Amino acid sequence: MTKLVVLRKRRDGVSPEDFQRRWADELGPLAARLPGLHGCVQSRPLLQGYAKGDLIFDGFEEWWFDDDAAADLALASDQARALSAAAAAFCDPAREVVIPVEVVVAKDGKIPENAVKNVEFVNRRPGMPLAPFFRYWREIHGPLAARIPVIRRYEQNHTARRAYADGAPPFEGFAVTWFDSTAAMRQGATMPEYAATRADEPRFLPDGHLPIIVTREHRSA
Repeated sequence: MTKLVVLRKRRDGVSPEDFQRRWADELGPLAARLPGLHGCVQSRPLLQGYAKGDLIFDGFEEWWFDDDAAADLALASDQARALSAAAAAFCDPAREVVIPVEVVVAKDGKIPENAVKNVEFVNRRPGMPLAPFFRYWREIHGPLAARIPVIRRYEQNHTARRAYADGAPPFEGFAVTWFDSTAAMRQGATMPEYAATRADEPRFLPDGHLPIIVTREHRSA
């Protein structure tokens, strides 16, 4: 199974509320018509997340296909062109990013009803080669983070190697974690397992906090 991550940014002058409504009502049905699509999930940022300013992206969308060839055919289809044309009315085409990813399940838990989904935008530490970065994230850091009790499920989305064919993609991957609530997320940040995870980050990640969006999932197809 091949998974594509689609990142969307709203146009200037479009409110988060209008963006989310149009994303759901206009783009969701169009995405569902992509040939070979097995599933589409829109992860929409919680509106309270905008209280401190703009977010790195306004939408995190996931598409699943049988394989890379099926994904490529879908992206080249008339349906994909119609989707892009509709999106351009309220999304910034210059900020759209489509990245193939390989999913590594670090904690195979059940996603709770009405869960919050935290998406972290990941890049490697400057100067670190790609293969050791992915290996460290998967084999060392993933098991550490999986010990945080309030995390219900944890998936690493590693950017697929084919995304590097035309140069470095904007992100090396996405760390995706599900929680019962935002209160549970805040509780997790007080736990010793979280402190151990944070202490490990300088070994493979840039200094400081990576960008995040806190979302809820909505299945479109």
